[in-house]
Amino acid sequence: MKGKVLGDLGLHMAADDNVVTAIVDAEAGATLPYEGTTVELPDDVQFGHKIALVPLEPGDDVLKYGEVIGQATETVAPGEWVHTHNMESKRGRGDIAAQAEAN
Repeated sequence: MKGKVLGDLGLHMAADDNVVTAIVDAEAGATLPYEGTTVELPDDVQFGHKIALVPLEPGDDVLKYGEVIGQATETVAPGEWVHTHNMESKRGRGDIAAQAEAN
């Protein structure tokens, strides 16, 4: 398996990633170790969804697989669920590619 499992809870795919993927249905209050600290989940996070490892501010890149997959649209605390309610995807976005080519 590629990546590193943190606390039997999340899969950290690449060293630079700032999110992990939940490998179980995780309950609020669950914790995972990250860089000498403990990240606690404030809410339940379903299997397969992303969990923030670090604070994210609006405009911050969301990194998974060692790549930028999106951008935070609001403040996200460590341990929070990261999904479309607080992140905008950058994958498969022809409008972003067209804008980049135009500039």
